[in-house]
Amino acid sequence: KDRTFAFVIAFGPVSDEWYANAAGAINWGFPTISDYDIPEILPTGICTYEHVVSNVPHDEIVQKAIEVRGLKINVTKIDIPMSFGPAFEGERVRKDDLFMECGGGRTPAVEVLISKEMDEVEDGKVILEGPDICDIEQGQNLPLAILVEVAGREMQSDFEPILERQFHHLTNYIQGIMHMGQRNIMWVRIGKAAVEKGFSFKHIGVVLHGKLHQDFGAILDKIQVKIFTEKDKVEQVQQMARKVYEARDLRLGAMTDETEDVFYSCTLCQSFAPSHVCIITPERIGMCGAYNWLDGKASYQINPTGPNQPVEKGECLDPIKGSFAGINDFVNQASRGAVTKVSCYSLMIDPMTACGCFEAIAAMLPQCNGIMVVNRDYMGMTPSGMKFTTLAGMAGGGMQTPGFMGVSKHYMTSKKLFMAEGGVKRLVWIPKMLKDEIGEKLKERCVEIGMPELFDMIATEEQGTTEEEILEFLKEKGHPALEMEEAIG
Repeated sequence: KDRTFAFVIAFGPVSDEWYANAAGAINWGFPTISDYDIPEILPTGICTYEHVVSNVPHDEIVQKAIEVRGLKINVTKIDIPMSFGPAFEGERVRKDDLFMECGGGRTPAVEVLISKEMDEVEDGKVILEGPDICDIEQGQNLPLAILVEVAGREMQSDFEPILERQFHHLTNYIQGIMHMGQRNIMWVRIGKAAVEKGFSFKHIGVVLHGKLHQDFGAILDKIQVKIFTEKDKVEQVQQMARKVYEARDLRLGAMTDETEDVFYSCTLCQSFAPSHVCIITPERIGMCGAYNWLDGKASYQINPTGPNQPVEKGECLDPIKGSFAGINDFVNQASRGAVTKVSCYSLMIDPMTACGCFEAIAAMLPQCNGIMVVNRDYMGMTPSGMKFTTLAGMAGGGMQTPGFMGVSKHYMTSKKLFMAEGGVKRLVWIPKMLKDEIGEKLKERCVEIGMPELFDMIATEEQGTTEEEILEFLKEKGHPALEMEEAIG
């Protein structure tokens, strides 16, 4: 049963002699799969899963036999024309080397992984709907949706975000391809060299199918990948994905940082920023927005030597700044001494590092004595005098830059938001699209602190994009940040 992974496929009517032989095979743990209408024996016990399964169509019978016997697919070769491997993970596709790009604010883009029933997934199926690389000219950008559907006897919905976050480094394994971001702010840059070697969007599906089987074969039995480059289809996947993301974000419920003694690290992005170490707490999810505390816990269960490790908080050095002895020790070790301490709740004092995958950036506005936050999708100017792309250089790269920090959208409504600087009362400017997106939760947070009027005091680009304009608006509204202790100095 545990050493010889055999099974019986019976075609046509089954005689008494065949029944007897099948019973003997079952005794060795070998199930029988038939295309004929014979009595089924579905409860597990002797065999790994079912004992006898009948009425299986011919085009599905091999897949069904593999599933029922518990065989694991091992993809030994990733069949794509480009070089492939971890050596290319930190590769950048520069402007002069660029053929085209998807997402990153240029076009709509989304990636999502969902689990399905076993009979809903055809293992190895990779489809592309819409134009491929060979159908477009250089510089012609396309929308992109990557939908991965998986099934497995050991698969749980809690594992979905962990598997989905693997898209980042697995896509970066392809020479000439650069992947940044996640969820619905992902960004893929395709280099000229990859196109010259015959790159197709389908190759992303081939890579994800093969590597997810290799790395997570213990929980995955079937994987199919659907890739869309037509705007209507991409928008449909985006709508579905938003509901999936929202359901994931709600799972934390009433958990707080105080109720847990263990946080989780994430070093998934160290290929781009070697000194970056993310600390994920129940009230501060990863700045990429893709990993919360429960995801870190599930990821560690799946892969105990992976990028998400449990971190004992240790002694609380400062509850307001979110400074813990155990966290500092871990960050110092995981960053190889580049970062010796971090504050989980402060923008100005030992802020957490970032790579470049953050959903948004927080920055201090000295004249306004407050904090602005700009999301990746906003392409305009901000009151800091810099656009998102310029700010990303200040906040990313694994550096600690007081006054600049990568954050997730979810963190914007956390009770631990900028706690060392005074919390949400310090928030003075965010883009309108972000304010609309998190509006309901932000209003609830304002009510919680006893200032329901604060929501309308937070400026957007409609009130201005310079510090002087925003300061005037804040004075007019009587924003509490103007009366707070100076954040700088």
